[in-house]
Amino acid sequence: MRVLWLCNIILPKVAALMGVRASNKEGWLSGALEAVEKCGDIELGICFPVDKSHDGYFLKDVHSYFGFYENTGSPEIYDPTLEERLARIADAFKPDVVHIFGTEYPHTLAMAKVFADKPGRVLVGIQGVLDIYRSHFFDGLPQQVIDRVTFRDLLRRDSLKLQQRKYELRAVNEIEALKLVGNVTGRTPFDKEFTQRVAPGAKYFHMNETLRGEFYKALHDDREVEEYSVFLSQGNYPIKGAHYMIEALTEIKKQYPQTKVYIAGDNITRHGSFKDRLKLSSYGKYLLELMQKNGLEKDIFFTGSLGTAEYIDRLKKSHVFVCPSTIENSPNSLGEAMLLHVPCVTADVGGISGIFDRDKDGIMYPAGDVMALSRAVIEVFADPKSAKDRADNAAAHAKITHDPAKNSTRLLEVYKEIFDANRICV
Repeated sequence: MRVLWLCNIILPKVAALMGVRASNKEGWLSGALEAVEKCGDIELGICFPVDKSHDGYFLKDVHSYFGFYENTGSPEIYDPTLEERLARIADAFKPDVVHIFGTEYPHTLAMAKVFADKPGRVLVGIQGVLDIYRSHFFDGLPQQVIDRVTFRDLLRRDSLKLQQRKYELRAVNEIEALKLVGNVTGRTPFDKEFTQRVAPGAKYFHMNETLRGEFYKALHDDREVEEYSVFLSQGNYPIKGAHYMIEALTEIKKQYPQTKVYIAGDNITRHGSFKDRLKLSSYGKYLLELMQKNGLEKDIFFTGSLGTAEYIDRLKKSHVFVCPSTIENSPNSLGEAMLLHVPCVTADVGGISGIFDRDKDGIMYPAGDVMALSRAVIEVFADPKSAKDRADNAAAHAKITHDPAKNSTRLLEVYKEIFDANRICV
């Protein structure tokens, strides 16, 4: 069976072969690749967006690798020439099944159009749900912050309102793509309801995700916990809810003044120089204003970009992992924290209840409720036995949800069902 993957990034293994820098995003794809490689019945092709200098890239070793140019910096703009580039790859590889990972970029719609006459061969994996995400983009933000345009926002044409508008445009492409394909994988009641509403003709397959391989290897390592430390996996745009965490920290510090918050990613509040201040986005400036207003500048740390090993180290040191997002489907960052026995606090949004059992696996609080978030973190600090019991339950749950062997078996079952259905129709 010939399966063509359409990915949003260059996989680390492929980046090494190309001599380019690997992305830290979507690391779980490497876990999926390892699973497929253990099956001798799949001939795999992998295509991915590249810059103009690598357009038309091709390499074959164990698998076939295809690069195609796409302006991933402007994913709200649909480029019809993508269809030509992807059609050439499809003609060269001649896949029995095309597996598209995610709906976030124009290449999903382009590939769906390439196979518009053979929709039964195409499988799209739902990651986020842009059509719903866009409606939660401003949750918890004051109107003046939403309306504000900083120098950086003006220069980059990237104000908060424009960012939300880009989500709206991407959501149009997402829905059009889903209506063109015959098969969809998802993993929560949230994404299943969305898929069945916008693409009732597509067959829905439930399929959990395998996490990055390094997380399974780190399962039995000892945890040297930094007490009263809180960790967020992201915080550079409003959907990730860092503003809620900063507001909650004010309440948490009344009982635990030594509390520190670590946020993975670049420091969007940096303001040490005039140049730094010019680079502040409206959202970054708002986070800074919250920190300054409540005297929290010395209590919140942006870690910078973390490699997988660094991320695991920071996560395992954390007293509690918090997911304060305004919307999510099933964030792998939460699954990773659960797997490593880190106590978890999460907002009850989107599909999270599909992978996280309220009270049993950790504490789930009403979305946007800052006082409930602060109480949840305080409860983790105040009751270590209960926190450990929940973390152990969460780890057992995550081992089932993210079981590599079961998930790879399921993936191959889905491929075979699609392959057999199309073979019968020929």
